[in-house]
Parts: sequence; structure tokens; C-alpha cells
Amino acid sequence: MRKSIKEISPIDVYRLLPRTNCKECGEANCMAFATRLVNGEFTLADCPPLTTAEYSRLLTDLGDLLRPPVRAVTIGSVQHTVTIGGKYVLYRHDFTYHNPTAIAIDVADTLGAEEIEKRVKAIRSFSYVYIGRTLSLDAIAVRCASGDPATFATAVTTVAACTDLPLILCSQDPAVQKTALDVVHDRRPLLYAATAQNWEKMAELALRFSCPLVVSAPGDAGMLRSLARTLGEYGVDDLVLDPGTSTEGGLARTLMGFTALRHAACTSHDELCGYPLLGTPITAWAGAELSPDLVQWNEAVTAAMLISRYADLLIMHSMEGWALLPQLIWRFNLYTDPRKPVSVDAGVRTFGTPDKESPLLITTNYALTYFTVESDIKAARIDCYLIVADTAGISVESAVAGRYLTAETITASLKEYRAEDLVRHRHVIIPGLAARLSGDTEEASGWHVLVGPKDSSALGQFIRDHWPPKPEE
Repeated sequence: MRKSIKEISPIDVYRLLPRTNCKECGEANCMAFATRLVNGEFTLADCPPLTTAEYSRLLTDLGDLLRPPVRAVTIGSVQHTVTIGGKYVLYRHDFTYHNPTAIAIDVADTLGAEEIEKRVKAIRSFSYVYIGRTLSLDAIAVRCASGDPATFATAVTTVAACTDLPLILCSQDPAVQKTALDVVHDRRPLLYAATAQNWEKMAELALRFSCPLVVSAPGDAGMLRSLARTLGEYGVDDLVLDPGTSTEGGLARTLMGFTALRHAACTSHDELCGYPLLGTPITAWAGAELSPDLVQWNEAVTAAMLISRYADLLIMHSMEGWALLPQLIWRFNLYTDPRKPVSVDAGVRTFGTPDKESPLLITTNYALTYFTVESDIKAARIDCYLIVADTAGISVESAVAGRYLTAETITASLKEYRAEDLVRHRHVIIPGLAARLSGDTEEASGWHVLVGPKDSSALGQFIRDHWPPKPEE
């Protein structure tokens, strides 16, 4: 049985590296690179020598050694791809999750051309900036609701002309799929889906056009494994498993099915279960006589649970912000590295048009802290300089408690970022939650310290009341 990622030693990896200590990866030597590779902080592509012909055998051997229990599958063309799967473990505290769950929105071929273009534009432009990261949708699932090959091909052509987002072609009719693939096969779409009835013809299409293929057997894990085995032996390597998605009363059964498949892949190393999993919260809309708001609620709840329970790709219908934003934010948080706080680069930020008499503030490089402060400074229209100190991505209160933010580190930041060249005065405003550092900071740095508000939303009023500083301050 192959080793799990937690059982692979950096020595195992080091033996298969070029061992040139070339430092092209940014590390001091190959052992350091091996350690970070095993920790999931680097990929094989980060070692330039491995990409050369001289070390191609080592690259193959390392790929086999580090191959995740859940294979990675790439959808899309050179212009825009999305990779799903590639998971090593069940729980994110064991090892960082890679390849965030992709979210696709459907477009039905029964819509008119203008409606299709409008919906695609909305999908393409849907985005939200969350603590400095832009969250967006990943793919478009074109559904053959008409049952007509020509109508489907026309819709797919319209969608492809409007966006370079990866495509999912949804029809279990091989003839319908063929008409669309004749148009967009170069986009390497995901084909949905091969079943017990059509698997051979769908496999032929997947092989002919070099496209990944969904295997669908709702509620029947045995059939799903059997189809995966058959298609693998037929030569189709890039598979995605659809174990079926039920909302409302069947949701618990759905979650158990997804969990069982991922558990079999990661714990038992069952290769027939070791493929990305597709969830279809869109099924909440199928035949529902509930109000649209309740249907969207069911879809959103199902999506959130499937992101938590191992879905690597979701197909959804709703475009309402309240239904989609929670999925994007939850996905972002779930796929951050639990060993590393989300941080921003340390340094100096300039707001507005400050001069030599403008306020000078300092904060930590925890992303949520920084972007909150940034937003409040902009909202208050304060012309100022902000020094972002390196506190290992920890918030103000925790950084003070853990001694990541001290009088010494504040002094070092003032020197490193040449605060004396930014302003003529010698006053620095520190966060209210770091008030206890004010005296020591004045002694260590020689700067006068003003203790700002505990909540940056009060910065505007604080500056109006205390700037320029009075002589006693």
C-alpha cells in the first residue's frame, strides 16, 4: 500500500531530487525544498531542474511518490483552466487542502441568445473582495434542457463566444454531446455524464476529444465504482464521480455518500474512489413546488454542506448574492492553510495625499485587521501613512499578547521603513489594543506615541480631535 502524505519523510523526497542545491527554488538547499514540498508549501514545478530532460525520470518517480489519493483533474483550455481534486487527507488540520471547490452556474439551452449572453455576463462579472482577495465563480454548466442537438450546439457556441470560463456540457445523450464537442472540443470541457446505459459512447467521445468525463450513478456507490473501473480500463483517465445529490429529506444520505467515498480514497486508498466528487445542489430546483426563496435556501444550504463534505465541484443555479457569497467566503476560509494566518505584506501604505505633517499610524499584517483599517481610513478620508508591521499575520491583541508586536518591533519597523523621511514630526499612532506598549515604545524609539482607538472605525473622529497633536501629547 502506498504511503499517505503524513507518512512521507522529507528524506524520501530528498533522495529523488536532483540534489544540486542550486537555490533556484528560493531555498538554501534541496533538503529545505524537500521539507516544504512534503508540507504542501511547494509543488514539483517549483524545482526548475526537475522540468529538464536530464531529470525527467526523477520527476516521474516524485510524481508517483507524492500522488494524492484523490486525483487532480483539469477542466478548460490554455486561456482558463480550473483544477479539481488533488486531495491528500480527510481533514484540513492534517494537511492543507488544495484546489478549492469549483463552483459552476448553469445556463439552459432553452434561453434565447440575448438571455444567454446576459446570464453569462452576470456569471463572469460576479465577484466579491474579501480581506483583499477577489472571490469569483469558476465555470459554466450548459444544460441541454431542450433535448435537441442543434439547439444545444447553438447555446454552447453562444456561451463560448461570451467567456473563456471552463465549460461543463450537461447531457446524457452522446449525440447531443457530439454536436457541442464539434464546436468547443478545444476548450476541453467536462462531459456530464456517463451512466450504466451510455458509458461506452460517452467514453468514446471523451477519448476522441481528450475531455474529462463525469461518471454518474446516484445513490449507488457500487455501480459508481464499477463504472469507474470499466472506464479506466477503457482508457479514460480523467474521471469525476457524481454520487448523486438530494436536497431536503435526502441531504443526510447525500452527505454520507460523499463522506464514504472520500474516506475510502484517503483512508483505504481505494483507487476506484480516488477521483474528484461532483455535487449538484441545482437539483433543489427539480420539480419543486416550493417558493423560489425556499428553493434557493435549500440549494445554498446543500452547497455549503457539500463544500464541507468533500465536493470538489458544484453545479448551482441561483445567482442571488445571499445564496452565493456564503459559499465563496466559506470556501475561501476552508482552503486557507490552517498553519498560516492570512496575512498581507509588511511595509508602508499611503492613503490620500499625505505630506510631511500628516499622521503616521501603525498596525499589524493580519489580513482582516489590515483591510478593516484600510477601509476605515478611506471611509474617513484621512490623508496619512500607515506602517504595516510584520507580526506573522497575527491580529493586534494576539500579537501584543504573543510578543509579536512589542516596543522593539515597532521601533524596528519605524527604522526599517524610514519613518523619519516620511514625516517631519515625531508622533506615531498605535492601535488602542496595544496601549500598554506606549511608554516602552517612546523610550525605545524616541518617538512620541499617541494611543489610537480600539476600533479603527473611530479613526476619523480621533484624527479630528487629536491631530495635529497638542504640545502635551
